[in-house]
Amino acid sequence: MSESLKTISPVDGTVYVERPYMDRVEIDAVLDRAQAAQKSWKGRSLEERAAILTAGVEKFVSMKDRIAEELAWQMGRPIRFGAGEVGGFSERATYMISAAKDALADIAVGEKEGFTRYIKREPLGVVFTIAPWNFPYMTAVNSIVPALMAGNAVILKHATQTHLCGETMRDAFVAAGLPADLFQLVTVTHGLAADIIQSGRVNFVAFTGSVPAGAAIEKAATGQFIGVGLELGGKDPAYVRNDADVDYAAENLVDGAMFNSGQSCCGIERIYVHEDVYDRFVEAVVKTVNGYTLGSPLDQETTLGPCVNAAAADFVRGQVRDAVAAGGRALIDPATFPMDKEGTPYLAPQVVVDVDHSMRLMTEESFGPVVGIMKVSSDEHAIELMNDSEFGLTASVWTSDEDAAVRIGDQIETGTWFMNRCDYLDPALAWTGVKNSGRGCTLSVVGYEGLTRPKSYHLRTKI
Repeated sequence: MSESLKTISPVDGTVYVERPYMDRVEIDAVLDRAQAAQKSWKGRSLEERAAILTAGVEKFVSMKDRIAEELAWQMGRPIRFGAGEVGGFSERATYMISAAKDALADIAVGEKEGFTRYIKREPLGVVFTIAPWNFPYMTAVNSIVPALMAGNAVILKHATQTHLCGETMRDAFVAAGLPADLFQLVTVTHGLAADIIQSGRVNFVAFTGSVPAGAAIEKAATGQFIGVGLELGGKDPAYVRNDADVDYAAENLVDGAMFNSGQSCCGIERIYVHEDVYDRFVEAVVKTVNGYTLGSPLDQETTLGPCVNAAAADFVRGQVRDAVAAGGRALIDPATFPMDKEGTPYLAPQVVVDVDHSMRLMTEESFGPVVGIMKVSSDEHAIELMNDSEFGLTASVWTSDEDAAVRIGDQIETGTWFMNRCDYLDPALAWTGVKNSGRGCTLSVVGYEGLTRPKSYHLRTKI
């Protein structure tokens, strides 16, 4: 095994970041410092914590140009979209800071003569966040900022592909006055990450990643009696009803499927369209997809960057080949995207029709710029197909009838239900999944529940 972490850039295959792996002695020191720092931090007022974290967010935002370039080199995000990640980070962090006052307030239980009774929300201690590469700031912030606001310390293990993002985020907060030992970054192997979970010195694990990795996290936490929050995979569906604005739905669903080269947990991966508007919708989708420009993420004209690596791109190519071999039709000519080349991260977007659920493309997470489209005959048909999945992160309906949207949504097995939008996290709403999309919750006031524990105060005032 290598003695160092290496980030291989999808832009040109070079090593962009290299850091030595920590050993157990260094990890023990990190854990000791985190526990000590947390004891002091939890004594700070909510207002003090909010002021420091707000300054950290402002420092982070001031670095947006550097951040956009680093994202392009590390994971292929077109540089023209880099500011969006910064904005999303800021929106979520700012909301969670403001929500803390209500979320962490004492819970009154009613008056009882001779007694004072209430429930406090206590910090857990040390939160271990394991962040992914695909939205390296917007996913990490979901647990890091509320954990700190609640009075916890944070240890962050960022993905190998985007390790530098962890350094950038930590440095911004420390520069704004956050105690350095309160928010630390570790560079460790998967085995040593498991050791951290099993150390008895972390109190919660927040993980975003694949289903197999989530199972490994749960296994590592077995017997530790600590909380685990898991945001795992998705195969998010959309349903276009016959009363939808077809052009609007096509434009937004293509963006939901192709943004970030399709590498989004809540990206659109399968679309069900009512037969009355099917042909018009497919035509509009193909036209929109053909308007993308595949190229280097460092080029301002690029709207579709490379996948994170060649293996990820080739996995999607395999799904498309299998679907076509089983009777599907690929509607986008890869030749119109000259950068597309087998064995490289550069992959042309693709739209496949005449598909069904016997095909991997419609059941297996793709995590690339591809979407399958199926014709349906009714709401009931769409509901059946949308629920025919091991995942349940988000789902959406495109319609002019809000009552119908709610009625259908009540029957869909999902964590978030959208009408006429997709692929977006509103920080005021709970971010959660069902089935193999994970368990637990981040964002909103509900997101603070997993990062705190209740402590009851039962005070007899008359003897």
